[in-house]
Amino acid sequence: MKRRRSANFPLNFLAETGARVPNGLPSRPAFQAMPSIAMVLVVMLLGVLLWLLHRSDQEEERLTLIKDILWVEQNIHFHLTSDEEKLAQLAGDLGRRSLSLEILENSARALIANNPEFERLLLRDIDGQLAVAVPPSLGEPSGVAAGEAAPWWPAFLLARSTGRVAWSPPYIVPGRGAAFEAHVPVYQDHAFVGMLVAVVSVDAVLTHHVPWWVAEKYKIEIVDSGGVVLGAKTGVELAQPGTSHQVRLEPPGQGLAVVATVYTAEGKLVRNVLAAAIFILALLALSSLALARRHVRRRLAAEKALGEEHAFRKAMEDSLTVGMRARDLDGRVTYVNPAFCRMVGWQPEELVGIVPPMPYWVPELLDETMRMHHKVLAGNAPRDGFEIQFRRRSGEVFWALIYEAPLIDAGGQHTGWMASVVDITERKAAEELAHQQQEKLQRTSRLITMGEMASTLAHELNQPLSAIASYATGCLNRLGAAGFSPEELRAPLSKLVAQAQRAGQIIRRVHDFVRKSEPQLRRCSLQELLTDSVAFIELDAKKNGVGIALDLPVGALEVDGDKVLLEQVVMNLARNGIEAMNQMKGGKRRLDVTLQEQDGQALVRIRDFGSGIAAEVEASLFQPFFTTKEEGMGMGLNICRSIIEFHRGRLWFEPHPQGGSVFVFSLPLRSPA
Repeated sequence: MKRRRSANFPLNFLAETGARVPNGLPSRPAFQAMPSIAMVLVVMLLGVLLWLLHRSDQEEERLTLIKDILWVEQNIHFHLTSDEEKLAQLAGDLGRRSLSLEILENSARALIANNPEFERLLLRDIDGQLAVAVPPSLGEPSGVAAGEAAPWWPAFLLARSTGRVAWSPPYIVPGRGAAFEAHVPVYQDHAFVGMLVAVVSVDAVLTHHVPWWVAEKYKIEIVDSGGVVLGAKTGVELAQPGTSHQVRLEPPGQGLAVVATVYTAEGKLVRNVLAAAIFILALLALSSLALARRHVRRRLAAEKALGEEHAFRKAMEDSLTVGMRARDLDGRVTYVNPAFCRMVGWQPEELVGIVPPMPYWVPELLDETMRMHHKVLAGNAPRDGFEIQFRRRSGEVFWALIYEAPLIDAGGQHTGWMASVVDITERKAAEELAHQQQEKLQRTSRLITMGEMASTLAHELNQPLSAIASYATGCLNRLGAAGFSPEELRAPLSKLVAQAQRAGQIIRRVHDFVRKSEPQLRRCSLQELLTDSVAFIELDAKKNGVGIALDLPVGALEVDGDKVLLEQVVMNLARNGIEAMNQMKGGKRRLDVTLQEQDGQALVRIRDFGSGIAAEVEASLFQPFFTTKEEGMGMGLNICRSIIEFHRGRLWFEPHPQGGSVFVFSLPLRSPA
């Protein structure tokens, strides 16, 4: 390690070599330092003197500036406050005289003539629509996109709600500069009937309320809360600005402020130039002595900063939980961070420098992983990232989400690819668990529906079984009689078989409905599906005194779908409608089920005449576990929507203007073969 030489290197050198410094003579380093010390002292004294003079001038200038800008602010405040009183008086006259347009126009012209800062007077109705304008048209605010509220709208609402004068934020009128508005509510018999609006020009405020002697000393500007200059008044051209001071304007508020900036005087400029020249000459004498030391200090500072930056980035890199991996253009690993090493189980020295196939690739997915590898190197990696399976050193397979980005060096050259790797194994497991839970909920819903249909099933089976018993008894009686013909038994036996088949169909329908099975998309007729569904719930409807009206088109409408799941949707929606009408006493008790075709879609509407659905629960209607029933699970409508969306359709709710609710779902019609 090299030894650093101290500042008194010549003396150290003499001491090390045994040489002696003559007594009575100043040492060489001290002799060389004397001019520098003297120059430094002169520069320091001169600097202190100039600084004191400059500080005194600045303080005097600042106090004068503050006094003048406060006077300007008070003057503008006085005039705007006076304008508020005049507008309030005019608003009161308008209210007492029922918004007379003649009074408004005459008073507005007189008010504009006597108050030049008023650019325009407007009268708006209770909804903010323009009713009268004096003068008629001078342009509207610019920069308002379609659908956005006008800049004066918040002030309108504030004045209407408080009953006091409200000032709008500033806005730009094309061709006329910046302006802001004073909104004064107009009341008639204590009722809000309109809004008197005065459009105040920023340029006019500066022109008429800032005297000439102020503009000769300062540049006066009005700026908004973001520092954007809305208007300015200056009496000196091509002057360089100096010290400035800012005071808020109240009214109108809204972040507006008046700014005064001092013009730099030529005498001060010459004095500053001379002082700067003296300093420059003095500093030139010292610069040669300081260059070497400055260079060393900068170098040491740069090295220290580089070390600190490296330590900071290393700490940040070690704290990351996201794996980082860099590869060159040939796919060779050039960098991995600790998080990536922990993720795959290999050390950095084992990974850096290797080429595909990588040790953390899954052998069974080698071809698929290699294709994605070449796709990334070709620059075709998905922008939203891609999911892939990797293998840890222990043999455990995990899911990873990878985002690839080009690796650009300091010269702007593309040198490889940088990937961020996130372990999403737990997220994938959670998604799978959620999917399984959804399936269980659907099965639970079907079982609940089966229990509710138990009474219907008993009734449906009772009729065919009773008929079978009757036909069988008749046939036995006939067999016991003398002289019967076998042909006489054909008709009753045929009817007996038909009733047995009907009972079997009922049992199969319930079995298919409640069993847990994957959806089977088959060709099915919506007319037949709705007819069967209505027949299945008709008994329940009759018990509750509800009639069902089924309106089906003549032409067949067919879809590709799971008939059992679609029947579940229809019966669930129909049962909800029946229960809604049970909660009402009196009124029409009918359930309308209609089917129609619209733009290649089949629309099924199920309407009840119940109490309807409250507006505050509409947004939560299809959310899981949300219910308006005391004993409901809150899964019926959510499962129905999932079934319809599985069939590439939509399920929504429409309030009926005559009362009740309408649930509508659409399904894409089957394409003709």
